[in-house]
Amino acid sequence: MDRQKRIYIAGHRGLVGSAIVRRLQADGYENLIFKSHQVLDLTQQSAVQTFFQTEKPDYVILAAAKVGGILANNSYPADFIYQNLMMEANIIHSAFQNKIKNLLFLGSSCIYPKFAEQPMKEESLLTGVLENTNEPYAIAKIAGIKLCESYNRQFGTNYRSVMPTNLYGIGDNFDLNNSHVLPALLRKCHEAKCQNKKTLEVWGTGTPRREFLNVDDLADACLFVMNLSNEIYQTQTQPMLSHLNIGMGEDISIRELAELIARVVGFEGELVFDISKPDGTPRKLLDVSRLKNLGWQAKISLEEGIRNTYAWYLQQLN
Repeated sequence: MDRQKRIYIAGHRGLVGSAIVRRLQADGYENLIFKSHQVLDLTQQSAVQTFFQTEKPDYVILAAAKVGGILANNSYPADFIYQNLMMEANIIHSAFQNKIKNLLFLGSSCIYPKFAEQPMKEESLLTGVLENTNEPYAIAKIAGIKLCESYNRQFGTNYRSVMPTNLYGIGDNFDLNNSHVLPALLRKCHEAKCQNKKTLEVWGTGTPRREFLNVDDLADACLFVMNLSNEIYQTQTQPMLSHLNIGMGEDISIRELAELIARVVGFEGELVFDISKPDGTPRKLLDVSRLKNLGWQAKISLEEGIRNTYAWYLQQLN
């Protein structure tokens, strides 16, 4: 990407967007465009069209999304499908209308079927039933991939999609009502330690396996993908299967994750697993061989990433 060109980062205040902004700025990109939700409601088509006509960005990174864990997805399914569909449709179509050739759409590994063969390859998309706890969100993200592919096929745009695995890191959401499993466990362990509790409740059986990627690694991967030439990008993709998985390439059980977080935080009590709570998908591990073949792989280990995230969390408390 040309460092002099204007880059619009949708969702710049979120976990992903803020990490991408940090990385862009560190790499010398200064002509960045931000708009908060209070200034620009991305679900409103006319507002998005006006923004693109006025600001005229050269590149778009679509990191804006309504996100949450199992509880949030179960509680607000209509919000998750509607808001995500509207945001991505408005941004992608307005980008096309304003002759923007380069766009990066960020999805999620939940796009893959509940019982997809592990590790999950890009080819697994649309081959089976989705996990019911986050199906509305997953359908919206699948629609975003297909929007990008369809505009590429019909109009010759260069709209790319990346599918990150479970993310965590600086800027994460630690609200116990709608956060993901890693920041929720980190906060619960910290509070249990401070309150000298003897036990800590963990949702589910602890047996599901999950892959976790530090958001700063994701930001690095996003810039890597954006900077690939079309010729190189197309060696690992197809017109109707153009997305790329981004992950660590290894997973860990929820029990092992809880034990690791407890060790990092210093909580020495007992972990108690509430089997009445849902487990979600049994396993979610991405096959990241396509991206690795293109020359990128994650660098931040899970323990290092959790320690950095915990240090940032303590700074916010102070």
